[in-house]
Amino acid sequence: MALFPLVSNFQEDFVLQLLAVDSENTMNEVAAAAAHHSVGRRVAARPGHIMRVRRQGSENPFPREMKLHDTGLKPMECIEVVWEAL
Repeated sequence: MALFPLVSNFQEDFVLQLLAVDSENTMNEVAAAAAHHSVGRRVAARPGHIMRVRRQGSENPFPREMKLHDTGLKPMECIEVVWEAL
């Protein structure tokens, strides 16, 4: 377990956020941490959608249960958190 800094680019938000998460967090937990800074503040919640995390510029999100330390992301790398319909 180690503190791991990422930069979060949340879909529909105009602010990039510094996100301090744990290397043992799943991508679902990383998305929830990012949502805490954006959803309900500058981004409206989307019922019937889930949040997915992907490396900035990638089309494919990481598996939802993948641990952060298994993604190959580097500290301070930018992630995109996007909505996906259920």
